[in-house]
Amino acid sequence: MKNPINGFVAGIVLIVLLVVGSMSTFTVAQTQQALVLRFGEPVLGRARVTEPGLHFKVPFIETVEYFDKRMLDVDSPREEIIASDNNRIEVDAFLRYRIVDALIFYQAVRTEESAANQLRSVLNSALRQVLGEATMIQIVREDRGKLMARIQEQVNVEAAKLGVKVLDVRIKRADLPRQISEKVYSRMQTERQREAAEFRAQGAETKQTIESKADADVVVLRA
Repeated sequence: MKNPINGFVAGIVLIVLLVVGSMSTFTVAQTQQALVLRFGEPVLGRARVTEPGLHFKVPFIETVEYFDKRMLDVDSPREEIIASDNNRIEVDAFLRYRIVDALIFYQAVRTEESAANQLRSVLNSALRQVLGEATMIQIVREDRGKLMARIQEQVNVEAAKLGVKVLDVRIKRADLPRQISEKVYSRMQTERQREAAEFRAQGAETKQTIESKADADVVVLRA
């Protein structure tokens, strides 16, 4: 007859082995990269894990932080910028970035939210500096692509300190502020109304001339 105590102990040992085994492995997905930490600090020599699949760690004392390998977006809030020709422009912009060094990223910002906040601040600063040196026409139409490239270059200088690389910077919209837009529209409307009045006056004058000549021709023909 089997001793029930031995069976119970064997069951406990099996459970412990299963728990230890599960805590000794971790899985990295195709879209992820990981960082192995020991008591909150990166493990020397094997902290970065970039290959997907099953990996091992020391149970109980080592933990794993996961980071996205895909392209991430950061939207900048609408900013009012004064161009070099003193025109005020409201600009909506965004950037796309990728985490290229999980270790630097973790040490610098730790989370994607914190990284987004810092990148947003860097982007706003670069927008003000680069667009402030250009005219409104250059921003809206002529040199938009070149300006975006300059902004991306400036942002990447700071982004490298966060362990990320900015892949693209775009202006979604560049418009005059609402109050100025309304004034410009009103001025354009007034100008169009003035031009229309001039055309109507010229038309009326031409009409009067033609009618007078026709009346005179009728009198001559009757005579």
